[in-house]
Amino acid sequence: METMAGWEQVLLGLLVVVILVWFFPGLKRTLKNAPKATAGDWKSLLIPIGLVVLFVLLLLSLV
Repeated sequence: METMAGWEQVLLGLLVVVILVWFFPGLKRTLKNAPKATAGDWKSLLIPIGLVVLFVLLLLSLV
């Protein structure tokens, strides 16, 4: 696979900046109006992540 030319890298960088500027107002408004997480919300997030980590460790130990 070939590396990108210099002009392609510059064009890709400009595209990323344009996308970030385009999405920033909506993202700012969304973060401002988002509900705050409670302790129960964090537990219900950490339990599935912990189970996935344990499953991956089990799979690695079986190899």
